[in-house]
Amino acid sequence: MSTISLRLPESLHKAVRDLAKRENISINQFITLATAEKLAALMTEDYIQERAKRASREKFEQVLAKIPDIEPEPYDR
Repeated sequence: MSTISLRLPESLHKAVRDLAKRENISINQFITLATAEKLAALMTEDYIQERAKRASREKFEQVLAKIPDIEPEPYDR
């Protein structure tokens, strides 16, 4: 595990402290979770962009053509 020194504006530090207390976790754990969530979001965006590069309009239309042209069930409306 690594240790970092982090400088936060007092208002941000107070908000983190208050939210961590409300969640009954440490500030370190709060910041670790927030960092992990941000990384996951950015990595997902990169993954989607990479997948989009391999996209094919023709294959998309082939898949859509397999969908029956019927009204959906009431619970799917």
